[in-house]
Amino acid sequence: MPLPILVRMNQLQRICVFCGSSPGNNPQINQQAQHLGKVLAQQDIALVYGAAKIGVMGDVAKGSLNHGGNVIGVIPDFLKLKEVVHLGLTQLITTENMHQRKLKMHELSDGFITLPGGFGTFEELFEIITWAQLGLHQKPIGLLNVDGFYDDLLEMLQVMVDKGFLKQENFDLLLVNDEVEALLEQMKTYQAPVIEKWLKANRT
Repeated sequence: MPLPILVRMNQLQRICVFCGSSPGNNPQINQQAQHLGKVLAQQDIALVYGAAKIGVMGDVAKGSLNHGGNVIGVIPDFLKLKEVVHLGLTQLITTENMHQRKLKMHELSDGFITLPGGFGTFEELFEIITWAQLGLHQKPIGLLNVDGFYDDLLEMLQVMVDKGFLKQENFDLLLVNDEVEALLEQMKTYQAPVIEKWLKANRT
């Protein structure tokens, strides 16, 4: 009788969430953002995010804080001047610029989840997955595809694979689901591929 395969569970103590600072026009996205925050709090997973009190970002923070979760906000100093910062967080970290903000969010987190958003959200997602591709980290990266928001993006990524610009194994670094709980399970059981690390953090 074959021995059972033991799956190592990732210890996700803190998850960084990338998402829009705008609310968008689909209430389902805002509801799922709050649900994600709630589930993170219920599973005793701290939320790391961009510290805004507005938009989808504010919804995630609200969902966590309303259920006793720990929420760590990371924001560059110049954005605090625009009065968008959430002052009711567990911890607020201020950085000098956007790049330091992303480095700090990466440093604090055991995994990443991307919700719907705009250019900034896309930039954060693609930078963190590029770092994984280059072997800078082995943390799980999840895409919460609320109401098919990312269907077209996923189709474009498949075109990149088909045209030889993206390796399938790198596409597979992105864990996709439309349900919060199911995505977290994927992240907990994620096994990172062995990638030779040739780029150091100080060269990013």
